[in-house]
Amino acid sequence: MPDISLTMVVLLCLAALAAGWIDAVVGGGGLLLLPVLLLGLPAGTPAAHALGTNKAVAIVGTTGAAVTYARKAPVDVRTAVRIGLAALAGSSAGAFLAAGMSTDVLKPVIMVVLLGVAAFVILRPAFGTAPAGGPATRRQILAAIGLAGLGIGFYDGLIGPGTGTFLVLALTALLHLDLVTASATAKIVNCCTNAGALAMFAWQGAVLWRLAALMAVFNLAGGMLGARTALKKGSRFVRIVLLTVVFALVANLAYEQWLA
Repeated sequence: MPDISLTMVVLLCLAALAAGWIDAVVGGGGLLLLPVLLLGLPAGTPAAHALGTNKAVAIVGTTGAAVTYARKAPVDVRTAVRIGLAALAGSSAGAFLAAGMSTDVLKPVIMVVLLGVAAFVILRPAFGTAPAGGPATRRQILAAIGLAGLGIGFYDGLIGPGTGTFLVLALTALLHLDLVTASATAKIVNCCTNAGALAMFAWQGAVLWRLAALMAVFNLAGGMLGARTALKKGSRFVRIVLLTVVFALVANLAYEQWLA
């Protein structure tokens, strides 16, 4: 494990706990966890190590949330796994290309993506609040496999933060799901994207395993708690959390990029 102070380790673990809760409710826990890792790891640590460690932590919390959702939410597991397998392939390809990515590239990209998500949700106030419709058609499933699977999976391996949020939005739009069911489905898909990306980062030696194992315990607790919260509170609560998280992180990243 790199030379990190005890205070920073505690902060990283608390960030992992919060990120697990956020990721389970609405996706996008990496939007909190990855910037914290980029700031908390010693200067000179390659960006790929932050990305790889983030994946090792996230896969544990995501799996815990997926199991919690699958027990209580009306998830079409077969469709979710089909999308997830495409996402696994996409994330593996993205992770393969991520090794040479600079930290300076990540933050502006994340900010632009976040603002796009916020604008979409604000302009569509009823988005994801209606009950889920009937079974998805073959065309809808194929579109979800292509966009939510291969497309967002590739993004997850290449950059990562916001993947869960993008999956929720894509699955809600393409399969006409409510936000809670979309969040539950996204967790299964996200397990596959995390697995594909993590395998590639591990092969490249870009995972700080001891730090990741410690943070993963907190991420798992946050993920299981977040899934229970979303199931209890419903889609309108998920929407509020989504917008709150997006604007808080945009403000934080903008401060780091231009004012710090």
